[in-house]
Amino acid sequence: MKNGNKTKTAFDAIALGLFASRLEAVCDEMGAVLRNTAFSPNIRDRLDYSCAVFDAEGELCAQAAHIPVHLGSMAFAMRDIVKTLGWAAGDQVILNDPYLGGTHLPDVTLIAPVFHDEQLQGFVVNRAHHADIGANSPGSMPVSSTLEEEGMVIEPVHLVREGQIQPPVWNGILRATRNPQVAEGDLSAQLSANRVGVKRLQALIARQGAAGFQLGLDALNAYGQRLARAALKGIPDGSYVFTDYLDDDGQGQEKIRLQVKVTVDQGRVEVDFTGTADQVAGNVNCPLSVAAAGVYYVFRCLMPPQTPACAGIFRNISLRAPAGCLVNARFPAAVAAGNVETSTRVVDVVMGALAQALPAQIPAASHGSMNNLAMGSAAPGSGWDYYETMGGGMGAGRNGGGVSAVQTHMTNTLNTPVEVLEQQYPLRIRRYAIRRDSGGKGARQGGDGLVREFEFLADAEISLLTERRLLAPWGLAGGGSGQPGRNLLNQKPLPPKCHRHVVAGDVLTIETPGGGGWGRGDNHPF
Repeated sequence: MKNGNKTKTAFDAIALGLFASRLEAVCDEMGAVLRNTAFSPNIRDRLDYSCAVFDAEGELCAQAAHIPVHLGSMAFAMRDIVKTLGWAAGDQVILNDPYLGGTHLPDVTLIAPVFHDEQLQGFVVNRAHHADIGANSPGSMPVSSTLEEEGMVIEPVHLVREGQIQPPVWNGILRATRNPQVAEGDLSAQLSANRVGVKRLQALIARQGAAGFQLGLDALNAYGQRLARAALKGIPDGSYVFTDYLDDDGQGQEKIRLQVKVTVDQGRVEVDFTGTADQVAGNVNCPLSVAAAGVYYVFRCLMPPQTPACAGIFRNISLRAPAGCLVNARFPAAVAAGNVETSTRVVDVVMGALAQALPAQIPAASHGSMNNLAMGSAAPGSGWDYYETMGGGMGAGRNGGGVSAVQTHMTNTLNTPVEVLEQQYPLRIRRYAIRRDSGGKGARQGGDGLVREFEFLADAEISLLTERRLLAPWGLAGGGSGQPGRNLLNQKPLPPKCHRHVVAGDVLTIETPGGGGWGRGDNHPF
C-alpha cells in the first residue's frame, strides 16, 4: 500500500519487529511450560534448559534468552539433524549424541516438526540438562575417558510418532536412570513444551499465511545479517592470534593448548583453531558444534541489542578446526566437560584475540569455569543425583569493574536455592558467600568469586569438573589476574577434576576464581 510517495512492504520495520517478537514469545512460552512442569531442581530451579524455533531447513529463527552453549550448538547442528530424518505431524525426535547434533550426554534434545496445510514449515526444539542419564557415577558428569562411561547415548530417534509415544525408546531411557520417576517427569515436561510451541507457531503461520511466514523469515534473516555485518565491520581488518591453556583433562595431562587465529576482512570473519592440542584422554574434548557456540556467542555480544537471534547473523562468520583436535573431537572421545569447561575457555581465547583489535571493548578473562559439581548415591532405596554449576568473578573492562559471584558467558543458569537443596537431598550448606579480594587488581577491579560449602549428611559420591584452578584468569591493559579457584575436602586440596567417595560429616568447599582486572591500578588510563 502507498504512504505518501513511499511503498510500504509487508514487512516494514514495525511489522518485522512484531514478527520477531512473536517468534521469541513462542520460545519464552515453551520455556515457561518446561520450567513449571519439570520435576528435577536442575531444570525447575536452576533453569538449565533452552528453547528455540527453526525453519524447515533447520536454520535458526528465534530463541529465548536461555543457555548460550545450548543455543549456539543447536544453531550449528540442526540443519544436519533435520535432513536425515522423515517427519510427520505429531512426531518428536530425541537425541543426546554429541557427534550427531548434541553437546554432552546429560543435555537431552527434543525436536518437533511444525506443519501447516500438510506442509512442513519449521521445528520447535528444547534442550534440558538431566542430572541422571545413566552414568555409573551419580550426577552423570564423571571424570571419564570414553563416551560410554558418561551414560546412555541416544542417537536421533523418534520418541513420539504421529502423537504416539514409542514404548521401546521411552522405557529404554527410563531404565537407564536411577530414579525413573524424575526422568519421566522431566521428559514429559520437554514433550509438553514442544507441544505448546507447535500450537503457537501453527497459529502464527495461520495468521501470516505460509507465504507470509516465509517472507517474514527472509526479511528477519536479511535484517539480522545487515546488523551483524555492520558490527563486524567495526573490527579492524587483520589477523589476531591468541593462545591459552586448560588446566588439565583429569587423566594426567596438564596445560592443554587452545589456540585461535581470528581473521577479519571487511565484515567477514574466519575463526581458525589450527594449533590447538589434539583431543585428549580426558573429557575436556568437545564436538565442533560446541566450539561454534562459543565463537557465535562472542560475536553476538559485539552486535547491537536489537539484533534478532536468527541464522542470518552468523552468515559472515566461518569456523575451521582440524578434525581430531580438542575442539573438533572424533568419536568416541569423552566430552562431558567439553560442553561446560572447554566451551567457556573457547570464549576466553576468542576474546583474547579480539582484545588486540578492540582493546576498549573487550573485557579481561572471567572466571573461566562453570565449576561443575555432580553428586549423589546409588544406594538401593535411597539413590539420588544432583548437579550444579557455580558462578565466579566476571572480568573487568574499560568502562566498569567485573560483577562478583555470577555465571558468565556460556551459561546463565541460576544457583539451586539453599532451601530446595537441603529439602531434596541429604546435604547442608554451611557457607555461601562472596570470596572477597579474589578479583584481579587494576584501574577496574575484576569481580570476586564465591564460596559454597557443602556438609554431607549421608555417604555419597562426588565428581568435580572445574577449570582455572592452576592457571589464573588473565587481566588486560595492565590489570592483574584473578585468583585461581580451589576445591577442598575437609580442608585438604582436591585436583581440578576428580571423583571421590565422601561419608556423613565430610565437608566440601568450592572457592571459585575471580575475574581479571583491567588497566593499571595507579592511574585511570582513560
